[in-house]
Amino acid sequence: MKNDKITSKVILVGAGPGDKDLLTIKGYNAIKQANIILYDALVNKEILSYANKNVPCIYVGKRNNNHKYSQDDINEMLVTNAIKYGTVVRLKGGDPFVFGRGSEEIDYVESHGIETELVPGVSSAIAVPASQGIPLTKRGVSNSFWVITATVSDGSLPKDFALAAQSSATIVVLMGLRKFSLLIDEVKKYRQGYTPFAVIQNGTCVDEKIMTSTINNAANIVEEIDLSVPGIIVFGDVVSESTSFMDEEIQRVLELSL
Repeated sequence: MKNDKITSKVILVGAGPGDKDLLTIKGYNAIKQANIILYDALVNKEILSYANKNVPCIYVGKRNNNHKYSQDDINEMLVTNAIKYGTVVRLKGGDPFVFGRGSEEIDYVESHGIETELVPGVSSAIAVPASQGIPLTKRGVSNSFWVITATVSDGSLPKDFALAAQSSATIVVLMGLRKFSLLIDEVKKYRQGYTPFAVIQNGTCVDEKIMTSTINNAANIVEEIDLSVPGIIVFGDVVSESTSFMDEEIQRVLELSL
């Protein structure tokens, strides 16, 4: 039953890119207020331990078309649980407003007269490259960047990706591992074959993995990508700032010299 002493409220909290220590203080404080938590697949489960004892934590994640609940279901769960429990924390990986459908959830909840609050999170689009020493911008190398999803509602590549590839900017692709070959083919149309790229999986976590190469050598990377693990792709000259890229390039030179 609804506790009449508690005002119904939904707080969308960005849990950050993976490392629990990258949760913001404001996000931590919001979790401490929660009467119930609905969390996504990319949320570090250790963050759930910050909730008060006996607070229900319900998994509502969506990974690779394996959806426990539809988005409509989740929207309705936010409303019904806010009415029943009071304060609902909707815990999302990264930032709720970066391909997180956070705005849709806020619109739905507010349409039912329930108060909402947004707690921004550290986006994987910036933090994950940074964790591998890749700056998205650097004077004289790249003065802008695109953050783009490879997955749109009809299943095709977004038209904006071709525009990004034609630019000289750094490109960060989220939800793109399953379309890796298509992305490489598109970038090849507009950029030099020696353009570096990085694939980073489980970013900022203890089992983080990075694979770097150049567009011309992308075929060497395909079999190394684990499609069951989340990851991002970074295209652009800034990737060469990563020590992983430099180490791999040195290894290639040594192999060619043998």
